Amino acid sequence: MCSASCHGARVLIGCRRRQGSINTLTLHSSFFSCLYICEVRKVNLSMPVVRALSKVAKQALLAPACGCQPVTVAIRNISFSPRQVTSGSDASFHSVSFSETDHPKVLITGGLGQLGVGLAKLLRKRFGKNNVILSDIRKPPSNVFHSGPFIYSDILDYKNLREIVVNNRITWLVHYSALLSAVGEANVPLARAVNITGLHNILDIAAEHGLRLFVPSTIGAFGPTSPRNPTPDLCVQRPRTIYGVSKVHAELMGEYYHHRYGLDFRCLRYPGIISADSQPGGGTTDYAVQIFHDAVKTGKFECNLKPDTRLPMMYIDDCLRATLEVMEAPAETLSMRTYNINAMSFTPEELANEVQKQLPDLQVTYEIDSIRQGIADSWPMNFDDSNARNDWGWKHDYDLPELVQTMLTFIGSDARIAQAN
Repeated sequence: MCSASCHGARVLIGCRRRQGSINTLTLHSSFFSCLYICEVRKVNLSMPVVRALSKVAKQALLAPACGCQPVTVAIRNISFSPRQVTSGSDASFHSVSFSETDHPKVLITGGLGQLGVGLAKLLRKRFGKNNVILSDIRKPPSNVFHSGPFIYSDILDYKNLREIVVNNRITWLVHYSALLSAVGEANVPLARAVNITGLHNILDIAAEHGLRLFVPSTIGAFGPTSPRNPTPDLCVQRPRTIYGVSKVHAELMGEYYHHRYGLDFRCLRYPGIISADSQPGGGTTDYAVQIFHDAVKTGKFECNLKPDTRLPMMYIDDCLRATLEVMEAPAETLSMRTYNINAMSFTPEELANEVQKQLPDLQVTYEIDSIRQGIADSWPMNFDDSNARNDWGWKHDYDLPELVQTMLTFIGSDARIAQAN
């Protein structure tokens, strides 16, 4: 390997019988590949530099295949940032292409939350166990750890996240790390760091490495001045929580990166998600999960929202399937990058009445949490998801009766098993 240094930049030129990797320029001949590796301090590989390297390449290709002669090139006044996002022809300079027939390699951040484990299970069935990596900053339970690949990943640690994407050849990134509405209001600085700074790391890495990126949004992305019944995809958004503000920020930044850098950004505004597999995690719609646990375990439920508070809801299986469907949808079918999705809309009173059809002895009382009630009163009562249904064929499976029956079956079975143990 021959080398020459020049004013803060060094160009290494040599003959290798393999192709280069990210941030390298590989020139092919029928006999060998000549690999240029630029080791630079604050270097931005602009097109003049590429042309200079191309000139040197021609000289190198004329040299014998063995016993390389030193070739030097001066590179001056170049700046570089590892966080810099390139676009257009420069972006393709270091991008890695994959056949469309290959399964995606998926990384899920915030994987131990309400949705991550379920999505990993669904994607592993479709793409293979080892093609889906679950990540979080918490220690996983034994069943999750042994169900498939799991790694530590802190979205606030840019270097750690970037290494994971590169070392595992990630092609899809599902970004579930976030602090939810009620928890975020209790710790705004942490919510700002996780929901906004963490998002910026995700966007930069996804754009740099040509990933398909999914970031969920929420009914919380709307505010009291938004139309509430129904709420369309495009309307005024003035949320009153740090969670909602961060999600509007994510929607707009994702669309900006799509138009500016060509990032394949996809986003769904989730309604309240109801799941039997996880405990409530600090969201305003968590009452719709807690009622089933309390109904089976104690027969008593205290609701922290008013009985007539109407919000859009969805069973988790519909939510996870919608996420997979929008990620697999051909790009040309997407008329927008952020969609509403919906399944049903109900009040605490309507939910309680449906549960009492199965468990008549359930006692329901109301102790209103003013913070959560204020949040709920600023959110949509019903989602208009006609664009999702028209563009990529979204259709829900679970309405309220099916939701209640399914939840009671799962939670009742778990309770009986626990009681037997």
